[in-house]
Amino acid sequence: MKTLILIAWRNVWRNRLRSGVVILSVVLGLWSGLFVMAMTQGLNEQRMQSAITTYLSHLQIHNPGFLENYDKLDTLSHTSVLEGQLDTLPHVRSYSERLILQGMASTARGNYGVQIMGIFPEQEKEVTSIAGQLTEGTYLNQLKHNPVLIGEELARRLDARIHSKVVLNFQDASNNTIAASFRVEGIFKTINSAFDQGTIFVKYEDIAGLTGLQGKLHEVAVLCDNIQQAAPVKARIRTADQVETWDELAPELGYAQRTMSSFIYIFMGIILLALAFGIVNTMLMAVLERKRELGMLLSVGMNKKRVFAMILLETCFLVLIATPAGIMLAFLTIRYFGEHGIDLSVVAKGLESLGMGARVFTSLPATMYLDITLMTLAVALLSAIVPARRALKLNPAEAVKPI
Repeated sequence: MKTLILIAWRNVWRNRLRSGVVILSVVLGLWSGLFVMAMTQGLNEQRMQSAITTYLSHLQIHNPGFLENYDKLDTLSHTSVLEGQLDTLPHVRSYSERLILQGMASTARGNYGVQIMGIFPEQEKEVTSIAGQLTEGTYLNQLKHNPVLIGEELARRLDARIHSKVVLNFQDASNNTIAASFRVEGIFKTINSAFDQGTIFVKYEDIAGLTGLQGKLHEVAVLCDNIQQAAPVKARIRTADQVETWDELAPELGYAQRTMSSFIYIFMGIILLALAFGIVNTMLMAVLERKRELGMLLSVGMNKKRVFAMILLETCFLVLIATPAGIMLAFLTIRYFGEHGIDLSVVAKGLESLGMGARVFTSLPATMYLDITLMTLAVALLSAIVPARRALKLNPAEAVKPI
């Protein structure tokens, strides 16, 4: 067996150019496939984390009918009992209580339909990242009378600046239309342009007093220790209201998260299938070029199983050289861009409309590298079967004849 391995190893390097092309093809195929998948994974994770830290959180609790039509009278029941549970449940990091109204924001420049979020600023700071994403102004702690936070995109549309007056139009509990004047205290910018132009934040006491909904809540957003704790925490909450996890509130995000691993394997499978055709073609050429040599080996009594094994070993050597190099190159590249990011500012507007940032950080699960390595080796072995069978079909008497 040792002799067979030595012969196979020497055969690999008899034609250095051909072997080098195969090795380079495998290296580049693995590197490019894994890098593209890591970038896709990074985009998906960024989109998911952006949604969780801006408006979804890990859990949301509503009146069962609230999300159907956002009726202001569909408020939560027994909020004090709910608060007591959330204060004592394990894995609940923080929560934020909100009053949510549909309304219109107006300035002399124009008006725009918005969702008005009445919040407790200190609670909201612990659940969402809005306080840390201010580009101008302060976080509802300077102006004493009716401060408001608006998104940068909405500020541009309304031509609003810090301390500009914005009139909010909405309905109170009796369906009377209210027009109240607010002052812009802060302008925020997230990586989700739709959220920035359609959401504003005001203090709970300011909006509750105007609507007659003092002491009422439409939503409680809950942030857990990590995303895996969302479902267990939901199971522990006892309430007549509706409790939903982030992936139930945004099914498209949950579906993307669940199918990402499958998508990576399918994509890499396509790349490896293309590489398999290259390996088959290269090894068939090697077999045909060595037709007389193989015929002579068979003529002097070399076992067909050993010829078959020799071709398999030659293919394995090519892949065993290329695979670690491709995996290592992909790992180093993904790690580098995972720390420094990829600047996609040229398409920033399009990414922001999808809830993604202009700088993407690559990410790939560690187990994926081992799985792809095993897949590559399996594909190489399967690819070697065709040229190996072709070698076994050679007629020794015919093969040794001079051309």
